[in-house]
Amino acid sequence: MSDFLLELLSEEIPARMQVGAREELERLFRREMEAAGVSVGEITVWSTPRRLALIARGLPDATQAVSEEAKGPPEGAPDAAIDGFCRKNGVTRDQLELRDVKGRNTWFAVIEKPGRATKDVLAEAIPAIIRDFSWPKSMRWGAASLSTESLRWVRPLSGIVALLGDEVVECEVHGVTSGAVTLGHRFHHSGDITIGNADDYAVKLRAGHAIVDHAERQDIIRSGAAKVAADAGLKLVEDEGLVIENAGLTEWPVPLLGRFDEAFLDVPPEVIQLTARVNQKYFVCEDSAGKLANAFVCTANIEAADGGAAIVDGNRKVLAARLSDARFFWEQDRKTPLAQQARKLSRITFHEKLGTLDDKVDRVAKLADWLVFDAKAPNGDHKLARMAAELSKADLVTEMVGEFPELQGLMGGYYARAEGLPEEVADAIRDHYKPVGASDEVPTAPTTVAVSLADKLDNLLSFFKIDILPTGSKDPFALRRAALGYLRLVQANNLKLELDQVVHAWASKPLPALAEKLADFLLDRLAVQLRDEGVRHDYIQASRAWQGRTDMRVDRVEARARALTSFMDTDDGANLLAGYKRAANILKKEDWHGIEGEISRTGEEDPLALVDDPDMKAVIDAKMAERHARDLSYTPEPAEKALMDALATAQPQAAKAIAAEDFAAAMAALASLRAPIDRFFDEVTVNADEENKRANRLDLLATFRAAVHKVADFSRIEG
Repeated sequence: MSDFLLELLSEEIPARMQVGAREELERLFRREMEAAGVSVGEITVWSTPRRLALIARGLPDATQAVSEEAKGPPEGAPDAAIDGFCRKNGVTRDQLELRDVKGRNTWFAVIEKPGRATKDVLAEAIPAIIRDFSWPKSMRWGAASLSTESLRWVRPLSGIVALLGDEVVECEVHGVTSGAVTLGHRFHHSGDITIGNADDYAVKLRAGHAIVDHAERQDIIRSGAAKVAADAGLKLVEDEGLVIENAGLTEWPVPLLGRFDEAFLDVPPEVIQLTARVNQKYFVCEDSAGKLANAFVCTANIEAADGGAAIVDGNRKVLAARLSDARFFWEQDRKTPLAQQARKLSRITFHEKLGTLDDKVDRVAKLADWLVFDAKAPNGDHKLARMAAELSKADLVTEMVGEFPELQGLMGGYYARAEGLPEEVADAIRDHYKPVGASDEVPTAPTTVAVSLADKLDNLLSFFKIDILPTGSKDPFALRRAALGYLRLVQANNLKLELDQVVHAWASKPLPALAEKLADFLLDRLAVQLRDEGVRHDYIQASRAWQGRTDMRVDRVEARARALTSFMDTDDGANLLAGYKRAANILKKEDWHGIEGEISRTGEEDPLALVDDPDMKAVIDAKMAERHARDLSYTPEPAEKALMDALATAQPQAAKAIAAEDFAAAMAALASLRAPIDRFFDEVTVNADEENKRANRLDLLATFRAAVHKVADFSRIEG
């Protein structure tokens, strides 16, 4: 058993590509070894700006010999067929064997494949790995680049270290020959480094001022940056993405603290942090009061003799130039009121079929006003909601957001506040994109909630209206994110929005098909969102209908699904489901619809959906009375009578609870039917010989099924 080391040395690999490169190297190595029959155990993959390294522990010295059999043509087949079979399998005729296969002699080739030295396997695998390596972007170089057949790599490949144990695995790729020699740090180590084996690789490179373990470099940056900040009496603003990026830019990281002119602190802190982070890869710091300090932490790639003073000074000058640009944008943008900026939105197309950004803003403002004034969801000042909506996209045309698109909304809030607009308006402009992700803060201020809801609803309705919906993994207009944002706003603010009314307000006319499409999409996203909380998808499905159609209130569907989840975790719930399915199966087999069938001419998907409709109540009551009169034509059995009495009690209790949207109480009312339905099936023969008894008992099961359906559609529950 031997350890294998592979190092691919090149010019600087972009930091953002290194994580994927490590994964790709391991994947391709495992692929090649599996194809060759080499058992692979523990694998370690490292990366630095200049190299990718893989260490595979405990590789066998050789692959095992294998014997394979191939079935050929039958005895007596044409010579051409037999010769072709021999050529295909690399054998001669005298090596074939005759075997009986279902009473017929058939030729077989027994192919003995001897084991191969792992070193030889690796010599073939390394070029294949390099040639097949997938990079987000790659290049050709040198004279060979004139040919499209030349090697493509992220940066020019300059060296290959390939050692199995202490022996070099000899191979060649694009003129680069493998060996045991590599390079250390570009500035701290000028000579070659000869590697003995996998065990001394990291040690010798460390001596050459190159730390090959990316995780170790991340730890050095993380702790070192925090320390230099603390030594200055400051607190580092943590940024794990920046830690990883700096580790990908350095082989010998040295965090250094520098200062910039305090005058730049007049610029919003988010602008300073983003300028330092995006343009220069610097960390920022806060003072003891939690405010942004005029300090930054950069990560040098060398240990300087002067302690890094010259490096810090150079970085300070570069950052000062960037911050000067940011301050210029900040000052210039504030010279133009947001209302004047907003007029420029008419020149920007939102979507070719949906008009300009100005058109979108008009729709959002109208809907935000309606949400507050008419729907009272949320309950606030509709004039402030309209003002905030009208100015919500104005910062998109500012210089600052043009430079840093990540600051959209945030800068609008700053500009609104600097202009002296109401705080509620400034906050709504700042936060109306929220929540952006599953972990993002959810607004609760009424004006902000109204504008955020209106913006997300307009995105969904606008694209749904022109039949643009997410497909598979493609969602170019972030409609799934908008849906999740809508759900979280509704949940956090306990809103009860009827989507058909929302659509009516948005379009100035009823659009039931569009409302149905929106509701279905939101409920699908709700099922995904609640899955992680233990609410099963089928419980959402069972709760989607309300009065014979898709429920237009997602909050009500969620409440029913949660109540159903709790109920089905009990014995009463599980047993009632079993009783329901048994009753439903009997009714299906008998094609029996009971009272539901007789009133189905209403056209309702749920025949009892209109039970509270005054116009239908007389019809339904008459049918029920007719059935009841027939029931009294014979003496019910005790278990039958018990179920009738239980239904007579449970149905109004459940109906009252559902009307109050107390779904836990509705489930509790259903629970009282568990014992009677079990007893009914144990003691009563449904398909009695007497037609009257049979009809009444089937009607009783149909009534039981209808009572359950009023609470939730148990037919959609699995199990």
